[in-house]
Amino acid sequence: MSRLTSAMRVSALVRRVNAVGGSAMVLARGDPMSGAILILFLDRGERPRFGERGLGEDGRLIESGPRGADSQTVQAYWQRRRDRDPDLWVVEVDVAEGERFADETIATG
Repeated sequence: MSRLTSAMRVSALVRRVNAVGGSAMVLARGDPMSGAILILFLDRGERPRFGERGLGEDGRLIESGPRGADSQTVQAYWQRRRDRDPDLWVVEVDVAEGERFADETIATG
C-alpha cells in the first residue's frame, strides 16, 4: 500500500477547503515527501489555534501552540517552529469546522 506524501496531503486539504468557499493557503513549504504539517485554523480570521498530524490515540490531529493569541504571537510561533524544522509545512485554513477537514485529509492514512 502506498503512502501519501506530505505535499499530496497539503494539496488535498487546500483544494477541499477552497472548494467549499473557505480559504486555505500554504504559508511555508516543507519536505514534499515526509515533512511534518502544522495547521493554523481560523474562523473568519479570528480565534487562531494550531493542530498538527501526530500520534494521537485516535489518529486525529493533536492541538499545539497558542490558542486565541494575537497575530504577532501566532506568526512568531509558527516561524520559530519552522526555524527548528525547515522540513515543516505550515498551512492556514479559514473555514467553519476546519479541524474536521484537516482530520479527514491530513490525519488519516
